[in-house]
Amino acid sequence: MTQDNRGAVNHRLKWIGISMLLISLTIGCGWGIYKLPAPLVDRMLKVDIFKQAELWKRRVVLHLEDPESALKTGVIDAHDAEFLAAMPEASDVYRFKLLDSNGRVTWSTRPTEVGSVENRDFFRSDVARGMIHYIREVVPLSEIDGLDLHTDNILNATQHHVAEVFMPVAKNGRFIGAIEFFTDISDLRTTFISRLRISLTVLSGIALLALVAVSFASYRANRLQLRALQKQSAKERDLMEDQLRLAREVRLLGELNEWLQSSRSLDELFDMVSRFMTHILPEAEGSVYVYSNSRNVLDGCASWNGGTHKAHIHPEGCWGLRRGRTYEYGAFEIDFICEHAEPHDGRPYFCFPILAHGETVGLLHLRALEGTDEAFHTSKKLAQLSAEQISMAIANVRMRDQLHDQSVRDPLTGLFNRRHMLETLRKSINRSQHTGAPLSLIAVDVDHFKKFNDTHGHDAGDMVLRAVGAALEQGCDRDEVACRIGGEEFMLILPDNTSDDAITRAEQLRQAVEAVSVRYGEKSLPRITISVGVSHYPAHGTMPQDLMRAADDALYAAKDKGRNQVQVAGSGSDAQQISQLKKPIKAVGGKSTA
Repeated sequence: MTQDNRGAVNHRLKWIGISMLLISLTIGCGWGIYKLPAPLVDRMLKVDIFKQAELWKRRVVLHLEDPESALKTGVIDAHDAEFLAAMPEASDVYRFKLLDSNGRVTWSTRPTEVGSVENRDFFRSDVARGMIHYIREVVPLSEIDGLDLHTDNILNATQHHVAEVFMPVAKNGRFIGAIEFFTDISDLRTTFISRLRISLTVLSGIALLALVAVSFASYRANRLQLRALQKQSAKERDLMEDQLRLAREVRLLGELNEWLQSSRSLDELFDMVSRFMTHILPEAEGSVYVYSNSRNVLDGCASWNGGTHKAHIHPEGCWGLRRGRTYEYGAFEIDFICEHAEPHDGRPYFCFPILAHGETVGLLHLRALEGTDEAFHTSKKLAQLSAEQISMAIANVRMRDQLHDQSVRDPLTGLFNRRHMLETLRKSINRSQHTGAPLSLIAVDVDHFKKFNDTHGHDAGDMVLRAVGAALEQGCDRDEVACRIGGEEFMLILPDNTSDDAITRAEQLRQAVEAVSVRYGEKSLPRITISVGVSHYPAHGTMPQDLMRAADDALYAAKDKGRNQVQVAGSGSDAQQISQLKKPIKAVGGKSTA
């Protein structure tokens, strides 16, 4: 055999040896491909689950109002309960528990587990000492909650790989409890194992390089998968935050509506609006205006979040009111500034006309705070809903006020009716009993009123009653109340008036009525005169009916003595005093005297 042949044989033998080595490596790798991936993937998943469990724990602990109390007692508020119940739907956790420091379950996604105790040794030896404990189990389908969140491959499997993680929770270095998370890792585990086997099969022919490449590919696949999971988790977290924000807005609007519907007056209603709008729209300052009774201007009623309102604005000075729909400054290339928004610094604003029963009753003005333009524009829908709630509440309060006025007012004269007079008189007597303040009652009757009706007709009589009612109303000051108790009879309640003051006021009223001239058609009606009776508390009674009877008796005494005069109840000595008063006195309201 020549040297060349020997070299060729040696070369062949060398390659045969290498081939045999590669074959051996391939066979070994093939066996390893089947056996190696599962333990390797399980270790990798354990590290990955540890990181995710830390995030899950931080999310739960940071969201709870009082984590220590929640772990110890399981007592949480409705908002925290809503978050905990929603967490399995927004994460890879399908089940979790809160355990106190003794291992007792205080809260669980499975309510039947509450009260049970974790008695396994590792809880006291590991978890209670601040160490994370990890368990991987193979469980049947029935043990997994919320399978609708998983993939079709998982649903078709009969057994699931589940990671059970105990995360200790400490406060100030003291163990206060733990959170036990359950997550289904079957899909992820199967995916990792499949990819790893393919990679090992492809790279088994190049031995050590294949092993390095497999490790690199596995590491890269793991990182990509982790990033994908993190992106998905971020999307789910954003979705959950949007849902929670929407739920909060709906809840606040419901609370706003409930409070506004229970307000007793417009002033109270606007105070509620100021407080609620600060929470509902924190990125906006605002103000609210309501049409005055004349409807020529709108009155500024309230403002919040650093906003200000003007005392009065004209409806023509607002583009929203002028056009009859919402006006948004800053949404178009060319905008015009409302007069009530001056001085303007360029910030966007909304003008929402407040409508009630198809009628514009006011204006809600909102302006973005500095640096919140984007958030301000996205809040337009919520602001619109708030304006609708406010408009309904204003309409209800106004309707309630109108109904109340109708129940306590005389429709002819506009004075209070007998029912309101009795209620006010009782309150005035109770006040005088407690404070000792003086109180007087004046009874008034139009002289010869039947003659007016018979001679000039009922329309003329109504004009006379309205004229007398106007004189009584002009004579009221502070808490004094003028009432028409029926027909041509009136009464005037005078709190905080001494006896002498009440007699003087009665004479001024008599002279004021006597000075009134009423025209009916083309002619003036005859002179109007009244007879007046005065009673004082407590000299003439301590009950409403006693004071009214005493005032009526004095009134009839005035009629018996010739009408057009003032008499005081139960006192003949007052006649001299009253006669002295029957000299020209400046009439109430600045009218000329008789």
